[in-house]
Amino acid sequence: MTPPRDYETPKSVRVPANEEWDPFGDAAKTMHPTGRSPRTQVIREFIRWYLRRPGAKLPERPPAGPWSKPPAE
Repeated sequence: MTPPRDYETPKSVRVPANEEWDPFGDAAKTMHPTGRSPRTQVIREFIRWYLRRPGAKLPERPPAGPWSKPPAE
């Protein structure tokens, strides 16, 4: 699938996989169960809100779940 013309190459963000990225994916799926990448949808919503774009709202967080617990040390 070709990305829309207004998108550039994918961006990289370094996030600890087991501690944050994977649980973030699980949490995002509860709020956005369909679609290719629910994490991307949440990140885009956050960026729009952070930039104070008209109509942008802070993404709604899912209820507490297994992802809410800090990783075991």
